[in-house]
Amino acid sequence: MATFFCSANLASRVFDRQFLSPRPGTTVNTVRQFYENLVPSYTIYDIDYPDYSFRKFTDDGKYLPEPPRFNRVPSHLANISCNEPCDSHDLPPKAKKFDSFFKQLYSISLASSNEYICKDFFLYMEFHQFGLFATSTAQSNDSSATEGAIHGVPSIEKITFYLVRLDDGAIRDSGNLVEVRKIGTFCQEDDELFLHSHGQAARGVSFLPGIKQRLLSFIFRKTWNDESDQTLRVQHLKKKFYFHFQDYVDLIIWKVSRSTEQNLAFFAVYNMETTDIVSLYQNSSEELYSLFEYFYDHFHTNPQNSSHGNFISSHSNNVHALDQLRTIKNKANSTSQFVKKMMASLPYTCQSQSPSPYFDLSLFRYDKPNVVKFKIKPGSDSGASDSRAKRISSFLFHPFFPLALSIQQTYMQPTVVNLHFRR
Repeated sequence: MATFFCSANLASRVFDRQFLSPRPGTTVNTVRQFYENLVPSYTIYDIDYPDYSFRKFTDDGKYLPEPPRFNRVPSHLANISCNEPCDSHDLPPKAKKFDSFFKQLYSISLASSNEYICKDFFLYMEFHQFGLFATSTAQSNDSSATEGAIHGVPSIEKITFYLVRLDDGAIRDSGNLVEVRKIGTFCQEDDELFLHSHGQAARGVSFLPGIKQRLLSFIFRKTWNDESDQTLRVQHLKKKFYFHFQDYVDLIIWKVSRSTEQNLAFFAVYNMETTDIVSLYQNSSEELYSLFEYFYDHFHTNPQNSSHGNFISSHSNNVHALDQLRTIKNKANSTSQFVKKMMASLPYTCQSQSPSPYFDLSLFRYDKPNVVKFKIKPGSDSGASDSRAKRISSFLFHPFFPLALSIQQTYMQPTVVNLHFRR
């Protein structure tokens, strides 16, 4: 059960408003205080819904993409009302249908016969005119079948991106992605030309990728500068750099689903203009965690042209979020493991945070002993489902309507979707 509480401490709310006041959209933040009395108060359990995957609302609140179809959120939502007391039997039959709350705009076919829609991938473009979808061939563990594949890391032979106009679903043939910067084998635009002009490639000389060269150069210079004594410097380089040289060479960039909590991993800060590695941290680095704690908003980009997106709570802009994070840290058995767990979320996925006011910790706190404002239960108490079965619940909140979807998945059972709204 997800329980939301109102922040009852007036002084802390005043502090939050002052804390947030330099940010754009201060008027919006003041208006958002009305949400303390405008909350989801009613639930329709196990609503009839189309067999598609729900991921997120666009942050303008107009669309709910379900690959391969798009739904529009009506500005008035659904006109559903009943007299007190009210339960699900008092609602009109159409209220239990997904189409009462969302209007299907169109359904389009994207994937070819040997490609699949990437259900976890969808990005909306600036001003929400276009959406970016992706399809891909199946993952393969045969590294010899795909050029550039790494042994032990699943590879995909082909990925196709589609730019779709959200209003009518038209695929733009001219909607090509423009290459701005390429990082990997070469870092500077003329790196490849430089190597060919000096005849290195022609003689079969093998080079490490450009990004790996930058990394090794950074580690070497850092190790060199760590020891000022000329006599001890060589031994220091042997111990700290050359002894681990092959380990550094074998490092791979891995942004896909991976867990770094138990394994050694590094985070590199790379300057895309100068193509230099600026700093390097292990995933247990308390220095990096300190930057993560105080400058969290610099690790991701909030939606542009969205007044709601300016108020996504984080522990670097909200005292309540910071207090929650430090409470979790103080309860951790191992500081090192806690830091690794926090760092496993980096780098952040684009457009993964919800601007919903119910996640604004200046207004609401989650599961804290305070004044209860509303509760959201992802499943009904009735039913003969096995209580021992593991259930996984996820929630999708509308950016500004008092509307949320909860999706409950239970092993070997159909997915259940519930609709929570203000009645």
